[in-house]
Amino acid sequence: MKEVTLKIHAGGFMTTVATIDVDGQKISVLPKDYQLDPVRDFTMHVDFLRVSGNTQVTVEIPVHFINEEKSPGIKIGGVLNVVRHEVEFHCPADAIPEFITADLEGLKIGDGIHISHIKLPAGVTPVITDRDFTIATIASPAGGTTGEQE
Repeated sequence: MKEVTLKIHAGGFMTTVATIDVDGQKISVLPKDYQLDPVRDFTMHVDFLRVSGNTQVTVEIPVHFINEEKSPGIKIGGVLNVVRHEVEFHCPADAIPEFITADLEGLKIGDGIHISHIKLPAGVTPVITDRDFTIATIASPAGGTTGEQE
């Protein structure tokens, strides 16, 4: 269980398909839930879901942001306001993305990144389908100044 605890704390545990040995039979599984000891922070229990190549799963995938230095809004003092650090997706169990990438290049203060701006791998679809939801925005800095000359 020490190895499992280390993997939980390293991140990506809930989106990584593992192989477990049950009485000599190798089974592909995806972690569905786990319980840590509240005091000593070690793993007490893990629930697994048996998966195969055609199993569709619903998982939360982290969002990584790139090209902050290429965002005019951030360059003049704007702040990246992350609305969703993770997004819930339906995807094949054998093709769960490690993360999705949000590109900030060209974004000005007041601009936002929506799910439609994200290139998703084949077979990966957001759980929310009724709107083009926001991932992040470029907001004015506290105090409202942007460093621009008036």
